[in-house]
Amino acid sequence: MATINDIGVAAAINIVTAFAFLLAFAIFRIQPVNDRVYFPKWYLKGLRSSSIQTGGFGSKFINLDFRSYIRFLNWMPEALKMPEPELVDHAGLDSVVYLRIYLLGLKIFFPIACVAFTTMVPVNWTNKGLDRLRHSNISFSDIDKLSLSNIPNGSPRFWMHLCVAYAITFWTCFILKREYQNIALMRLQFLANDQRRPNQFTVLVRNIPTDPHESICELVEHFFKVNHPDHYLTFQAVHDATKLSELVLTRKQMQNLLDYNINKHMRNLNNRPVIKMGFLGCFGEEVDGIKFYTSAVEGLTREISEEKQRLRTGTKSIVPAAFVSFKSRWGAAVCAQTQQTRNPTEWLTEWAAEPRDIYYDNLALPYVDLKIRRLIVGVAYFFLTFFFMIPIAFVQSLANIEGIEKAFPFLKPLIEVKLLKSIIQGFLPGIALKIFLLFLPRILMQMSKFEGFVSTSSLERRAASRFYMFQFINVFLGSIVTGTAFQQLNSFLNQSANDIPKTIGVSIPMKATFFITYIMVDGWAGVAGEILRLKPLIIYHLKNSFLVRTEKDREEATDPGTIGFNTGEPQIQLYFLLGLVYATVSPILLPFILVFFGLAYVVYRHQVINVYNQKYESAGKFWPDVHRRVVTALIVSQLLLMGLLSTKHASKSTPLLLVLPLLTIGFHIHCKCRYQPAFVTYPLQQEAMIKDTLERTREPNLNLKEFLRDAYAHPEFRVGENYDQEMGLEKARSDKSPDLVATKRGSWRNTSLPSKHSYTNSP
Repeated sequence: MATINDIGVAAAINIVTAFAFLLAFAIFRIQPVNDRVYFPKWYLKGLRSSSIQTGGFGSKFINLDFRSYIRFLNWMPEALKMPEPELVDHAGLDSVVYLRIYLLGLKIFFPIACVAFTTMVPVNWTNKGLDRLRHSNISFSDIDKLSLSNIPNGSPRFWMHLCVAYAITFWTCFILKREYQNIALMRLQFLANDQRRPNQFTVLVRNIPTDPHESICELVEHFFKVNHPDHYLTFQAVHDATKLSELVLTRKQMQNLLDYNINKHMRNLNNRPVIKMGFLGCFGEEVDGIKFYTSAVEGLTREISEEKQRLRTGTKSIVPAAFVSFKSRWGAAVCAQTQQTRNPTEWLTEWAAEPRDIYYDNLALPYVDLKIRRLIVGVAYFFLTFFFMIPIAFVQSLANIEGIEKAFPFLKPLIEVKLLKSIIQGFLPGIALKIFLLFLPRILMQMSKFEGFVSTSSLERRAASRFYMFQFINVFLGSIVTGTAFQQLNSFLNQSANDIPKTIGVSIPMKATFFITYIMVDGWAGVAGEILRLKPLIIYHLKNSFLVRTEKDREEATDPGTIGFNTGEPQIQLYFLLGLVYATVSPILLPFILVFFGLAYVVYRHQVINVYNQKYESAGKFWPDVHRRVVTALIVSQLLLMGLLSTKHASKSTPLLLVLPLLTIGFHIHCKCRYQPAFVTYPLQQEAMIKDTLERTREPNLNLKEFLRDAYAHPEFRVGENYDQEMGLEKARSDKSPDLVATKRGSWRNTSLPSKHSYTNSP
């Protein structure tokens, strides 16, 4: 197992690596040639055009102002200067709430670390419980003497751990409640002060029943005009636009090649660019490049217009879902938060996400297929989690060489070299686990897409939930179980089965050394590597050198990325879990976690201000998930401490721990009832009605139908210069919709008296 020397070697490697990353970033960020990589958000906002200096050739690529190199670390205070309200306006509430997760970690763990190191560390260190177990073949190192394992069985000193566990529980709940309250208030204020958005007036309707006499469009219009006559405004049908998307993508590629050939011709007016029609443009007949691509773009434009017209006028491509808009926020809130029919499986309504958050590919999925898809994904997730125990066992074999040496003595000469052994135990386990987890987020995101979620935010929240559960089962529990087995392999082989639980109880606190190495790799060097953006930097310069032909290519070569909630938040929650579990078991882990939260807060604040371009805005809707996972980690820490004390024969103090999980669960229920409604429902009177009244007073002539007309149209419908003209037919149709409700249902034909909800000339 890792000793103090091994931890020191690992710390030295990771500190040097992190410092090298930060130093490289500080130098790279001030070079003009890297400006689009480290400040893409300002380019997207149109507030930054170029930092390339005029002058000599070298000044266009290298910063020749040597005074800027003296101030190369000024990015740190600059990242902390922007006030939170200004940061909300600049980056959105989602980004600010995400940053507050790191602050939450600092608020929780800094006082806990102070208490732990002034109380429990002296109590643990001044015992000799592990020395008395040397005859039991239990492997340990000097660093393990700081843990609970060093206290003898039945010692009265366990009362200190009990008192600290109560203090940690009350302090964590106090901070969580205050943070939940603040963020709920921030969300309500953000929604109240937010500018007019289409999603405030729109609901998504799914599982629309079929009718033999009416199309889906007619059915939607009829249903909402009858059931919401005073508030219904318009609707947007959902089309299966797969073919249209392919045509738009092809035209985009052809247009880019046309722009490239035009630019090439403008640089040399005497030569017309030519292309070859054969394989990969290397063989075949030569043709004029500008004429060829112009003809291709014009042909694709005609095909796109015809496909749009076919989708608008036809009914086969329309799926049983629609975006229905209302005249007021109040009307939309009533529809989104109520059941529409006696059959609870039809006309299902929910708040529509903002247009840029919609994942249009899943809107075409039949609603009845979703349960089957989720069952398939659940089975696949189970096997993925189960079989990942194999690489976890491999990682733990690296972290516990002593157990392997005792079981397989012939390997001892190979791994007994001191420096090599320190590197293997102190550095390789963390980096190996990081590599094994590298591709997992993409797999989980594909699973979420297959399940059928209809917004990017819900996709990320679902993937985050699965990632957290995966890390809890494999990284945390799996590492403890397999690591304990490897660490005490010799002890297990030479003792009775009745003594195995005691051995596990002693060795679980010793796994803190493995998690320390993982925190240093992932939380120190990994966070420093995030700000360096080495991968986007390399990709940008490769594209800029070989693939960029036009200014549009250069813009697309810049990938600002996003916060990555589906990967970042579960990773943070792992640190909350480790910190709360080991706070009373092995407090030596806490300083490493504090360094992570402090460094990550500064780094990600800089990235949010200058780099990340969030794809959507959910107004912090993910915070209940964050709160629930921290509470879960707190309960796990209490149960684990209870189990450990039971193996240490602390019969008098252990029963008092039973109260803590009950108190924590009660606290969670209170917070859920008190604050979670702010993240699920919309207050009808206090928020919706007030905003509607103010809007009618300030803008009495607002044409809301025009504002909402094409807000939720498929993105490919909005592509093209002649979009407004192409939409003219549908605009005329929507503007001339009758006040009475037309219907073609057969039930009306059998009515003896004419219906007041049908045309007088209807059959």
